[in-house]
Amino acid sequence: MDLAMIGLGRMGDNMAIRLLQGGHRVVAWNRTYAKTETLAKENAAVAAKTFQEVIAQLKPPRIVWLMLPSGEVTEKAIDDFLGLLQKDDILIDGGNSNFHDTMRRADKVSARGLHYMDAGTSGGVWGLTVGYCLMVGGEKKIFDYCEPIFKTLAPPNGYALMGTHGAGHFVKMVHNGVEYGMMQAIGEGFEIMHASQFNLDLHRIADLWNQGSVVRSWLMELAERAFAAEGNDLKNLRGYVEDSGEGRWTVQAAIDSNVPAPVITMSLLTRLGSRQNESFSAQVLAALRNQFGGHAVKRE
Repeated sequence: MDLAMIGLGRMGDNMAIRLLQGGHRVVAWNRTYAKTETLAKENAAVAAKTFQEVIAQLKPPRIVWLMLPSGEVTEKAIDDFLGLLQKDDILIDGGNSNFHDTMRRADKVSARGLHYMDAGTSGGVWGLTVGYCLMVGGEKKIFDYCEPIFKTLAPPNGYALMGTHGAGHFVKMVHNGVEYGMMQAIGEGFEIMHASQFNLDLHRIADLWNQGSVVRSWLMELAERAFAAEGNDLKNLRGYVEDSGEGRWTVQAAIDSNVPAPVITMSLLTRLGSRQNESFSAQVLAALRNQFGGHAVKRE
């Protein structure tokens, strides 16, 4: 299929490459054109300098996939494309937008005779090789039309329609909230061991726990990689952990729905605390985020 990939950041660039490797034709745009040129030269994407050039390179019905920062950047891109796209063209937001914004945007896009889909995307920097988990919201007929794209991006059984507009981003939001809690538990467990009277090899333990234990997981595999790369003390990492918004939104959704979510809430608050005081569990979280998503870490 033909589509445009708008935004070639940590995920957008690899997603474009995976699509190209899967036989799709990708028109690429990035704010920094040098990245677009590199993708075109190394992976045969079609490079575009402007949104107008993007549209000119696509055949109707056009598919434009946005992989941009949530908030105003995505909002402006949608408004810009609304002035360029035609009836029955398709806009897909694959970023981490707030589901309330997604529902509002879907109404705005639909009112212009276009189609809108939200595709919560998980996989980080590893998605190029193992695939991306896609949580999609929107019209069933548009989901079916775009399915070859989802199928290429995802591993087997790694994509599904969650429901109407906003459902995809809602499920991805909760996914990230669960991720917060899981990472926090891993960080706290390793801090307890790090502070014990035993001279424990945390790298070896992380590897051991992936050999048949009930806590084996991809995150534990990444913990093993992090300790291998940074050492058992993680001494060169600051325990400063950002949040990109989804944890906050998950906690707010829990409050709005009268659902107790103490683990996710406390993991969010601990991230906030990491910006004030150093802690080993926060260092583990920083190392994990760097491993699975390529997120920047602060070093001493």
